[in-house]
Amino acid sequence: MYVIVGLGNPGKQYEHTRHNVGFDVIDILAKEYGISVTKIKHKALIGEGRVGNEKVLLVKPQTYMNLSGETLIDIYNYYKVDSNNIVVIYDDIDLDVGKIRIRKKGSGGTHNGMRSILKYLGTNEFPRVRVGVSKPRPGQDLADFVLSRFRKEESSDIQDGLEKAAKSVDCIIRENIDLSMNKYNG
Repeated sequence: MYVIVGLGNPGKQYEHTRHNVGFDVIDILAKEYGISVTKIKHKALIGEGRVGNEKVLLVKPQTYMNLSGETLIDIYNYYKVDSNNIVVIYDDIDLDVGKIRIRKKGSGGTHNGMRSILKYLGTNEFPRVRVGVSKPRPGQDLADFVLSRFRKEESSDIQDGLEKAAKSVDCIIRENIDLSMNKYNG
């Protein structure tokens, strides 16, 4: 079983903001797999289905970003899933808009959602897909920036990045993370 977690904040005001790219990738995967992500369980919107021979759980935590670990630990304990089969998708200000980076493990960096997950899970041994959202302009507040929507001139790059992130997750599920990293990191 794979648990695919897209990080974001619940609520219409946060839809399609930089901080919600994880939710956007889950939406793409849900559409592609024909999985409805509407059931409320474990403080999240979830949807279950199959991808090839693998059972898949798509997850959009509803705890707000900084408490994402609460959702993931509930799911981890309930489903008894191996941490290597948890894939977390989230925004990264250190990558250009639309660039993606896949890693097998690592720190949470400055990302509060990832810090929460690391704290609750007690391990950094799980794959993650980071989607680039760029850095704020000098003097611009980081919180305001990540809660803003993409500029019109960024729309093509971010859409390409979201699609690429979804394909990288599909590759992790159907093949393995090493192949996904070789194919999609860049």
